Amino acid sequence: MSSKSMSSQSLVISTLGTPRMGPRRELKAALEHFWSGQSSSSQLLETAAALRAANWARQHALGVTAIPSNDFSLYDHVLDTSAMVGAIPPAYGWTGGQVPLETYFAMARGTQGDAHGDGCDGHGHGHDHEAGVPALEMTKWFDTNYHYMVPEFAADQVFSLASLKPVEEYREAKALGFETRPVLLGPVTYLKLGKSKDPAFDPLSLLGALLPVYVDVLRRLAANGATWVQIDEPCLVLDLDDGTRQALHEAYGLFAHALPDLKIMLVPYFGALGENLVTAVTLPVAGLHIDLARAPEQLDAVLASAPQGLVLSLGIIDGRNVWRADLAALLDRLEPALARRGRDHIQLAPSCSMLHVPIDLARETELDADLRDWLAFSVQKMEELVTLGTALTHGRASVGAALEASTKAAEARRTSAKVHDPAVQGRAAAVTPAMAARQSPFPMRRKLQQAALNLPAFPTTTIGSFPQTAEVRKARAAHARGALSDSDYEAFLQRETEAAVRWQEEIGLDVLVHGEFERNDMVQYFGEQLAGYAFTRHGWVQSYGSRYVRPPIIFGDVSRPAAMTVRWSSHAQSLTQKPMKGMLTGPVTMLFWSFVRDDLPKAEVCRQIALALRDEVTDLEAAGIGVIQIDEPAIREGLPLRRGDWPAYLDWAVTAFRLSASGVRDATQIHTHMCYSEFNDIIASIGAMDADVISIETSRSKMELLDAFVTYRYPNEIGPGVYDIHSPRVPTVQEMVDLLHRAAERLSPDQIWVNPDCGLKTRKWEEVRPALVNMVAAARQLRSATAQAAE
Repeated sequence: MSSKSMSSQSLVISTLGTPRMGPRRELKAALEHFWSGQSSSSQLLETAAALRAANWARQHALGVTAIPSNDFSLYDHVLDTSAMVGAIPPAYGWTGGQVPLETYFAMARGTQGDAHGDGCDGHGHGHDHEAGVPALEMTKWFDTNYHYMVPEFAADQVFSLASLKPVEEYREAKALGFETRPVLLGPVTYLKLGKSKDPAFDPLSLLGALLPVYVDVLRRLAANGATWVQIDEPCLVLDLDDGTRQALHEAYGLFAHALPDLKIMLVPYFGALGENLVTAVTLPVAGLHIDLARAPEQLDAVLASAPQGLVLSLGIIDGRNVWRADLAALLDRLEPALARRGRDHIQLAPSCSMLHVPIDLARETELDADLRDWLAFSVQKMEELVTLGTALTHGRASVGAALEASTKAAEARRTSAKVHDPAVQGRAAAVTPAMAARQSPFPMRRKLQQAALNLPAFPTTTIGSFPQTAEVRKARAAHARGALSDSDYEAFLQRETEAAVRWQEEIGLDVLVHGEFERNDMVQYFGEQLAGYAFTRHGWVQSYGSRYVRPPIIFGDVSRPAAMTVRWSSHAQSLTQKPMKGMLTGPVTMLFWSFVRDDLPKAEVCRQIALALRDEVTDLEAAGIGVIQIDEPAIREGLPLRRGDWPAYLDWAVTAFRLSASGVRDATQIHTHMCYSEFNDIIASIGAMDADVISIETSRSKMELLDAFVTYRYPNEIGPGVYDIHSPRVPTVQEMVDLLHRAAERLSPDQIWVNPDCGLKTRKWEEVRPALVNMVAAARQLRSATAQAAE
């Protein structure tokens, strides 16, 4: 670090990590041009180097003093770690040496096609390949909406230094005049994030083989001049067993012995250390970070138990949400900590890497002025950290104008009529338990629904969306920029909808959908029509690889000013005598796939959303829609990191779903869909949702994931997906028949619906048409076989 940054007169300001994509998503364009063959690897790497240089320069200019390096990635930092340690599964054909770019992207995307087809309307996790080598599995990074590539290990795993990226990027920054603090994913967290094809194998048993590679990297960094290294161990906020705690002591004891002069900043985040605090403060490291946005209550305990010489990095600015901080209030908390520990033993930082927030609020020139004044993106959060550091070093008067502006913004937000709606608050307060319960138990509802819908055995349907073709996207874009009139766009959507309805009738689907051609994103479409939501133009965050999303911002009390889907669902129903499903995104998913206001508990915000959706559900029913699907893919992923917190979360999440769904008559059939199928731990809560029909992903597991529903004896009906929409491959009739037979071994035949795994928005019609024709044929075979067996 520069002499100024290391001065005892200044607090160290860190960012832990910054967004990678570039202010105008330059990385996305560079990656996709490279993948499509429109540019060379050297051009891609040149763009990446320019983005890194700009990130370092931006942080330096803003006053950040512990600037990270190796926080940049072409795809994913966990994948980078697999490349660094040579954890390359044999299928990728790597024979040693430095991992080439071709192998890296093969692990990320597969060797043929686009490895992630974005099923589930943009939130899918599958492989999109017909042949060749599939990509590594992808899943959520702790409880964020970022996805990482899951490391794959074997019992005979050999590790070797196969990528010098951390060292090269440290040297790259140094050559540009920036002294940085390199970032590594910690070895214990890395192993715990991985998996093996042998479910009985514990990847943590590989720690002894892995650590020499880490020591090699750390030695190279030290030899090149690094004095501090940031090692992220977010596993420290999980429920850990004694074996994992011992592994942490083994790893950091070895680092301290091998490199006694290298200072390690140990960085857990996403929650409180809790019972792992003793482990964290007794590891032989120079610094410890704590997340004070997620767990502000832990500050006193950490201050009381941290050894005197341990540098504490205080994660005081929220690295996962977009709200401007109340700086004066934060100073009230920081000043006693500084007095207690001393200036040389305190650093300021965001709660976690700012990978999870957009880059710069300055580009949002079209946002409501008041709302804009309440927000802070990555650049603004750095400015807040520097302001706090200046105030703590030179007194509050030295940044008086900035503190006054922060206080005024916080007060304006607290009192704004744009945020607080007494009618919404009153309605939420008046909710009774009876409102979250259907009129009758499922067996009684089922009889009425069978009479109303007159469906055959093994009824067929789809999850909701149909392909969003280039023509559909082009028409939407033209309408948005005013090049296509309202009437012409309306006529286009009507044609697309009618064609989809007629085709579904033609192939013999039993419950139809309208195709959702008028919708953009499954959360954005609804958020744009709800009070209390706002949308940015440039507020992109990385989901994975080159896929970025713009999460809505829930800034105020949520209500539904007008019906959102009734017109299109009613129009589609008017075109057919068959049942037409109304399609909604559920309250929990609307919550978790947004930036949520931080001045109310999540449970309360979710209740408001549920009431708004309840109005939509009852309006759909009144308009003649007898089947309504309320998608909740985020129920499972919203689970807190600590099991002890699960019951309270599941209670309010399930209640919110039931509140949205329970205002209808018994004869109206409520469906839900969940993309993520690891339900074993929460199966009772899934049952408590009391949806008449649940559809889930099961094709890739060959129906084995239904075992959870067998043990629990799931009482309602289930649509286990019979074909994997994440692949362009068209499954045969026999394949789907075989899957349905496997499902019938686990469920009663009269429980089973026949449907794809997820929505079809991201697929092509030439894939969808034959697949659904085969699916209908498979259901008919099952009906015939079941009828014959009954005779």
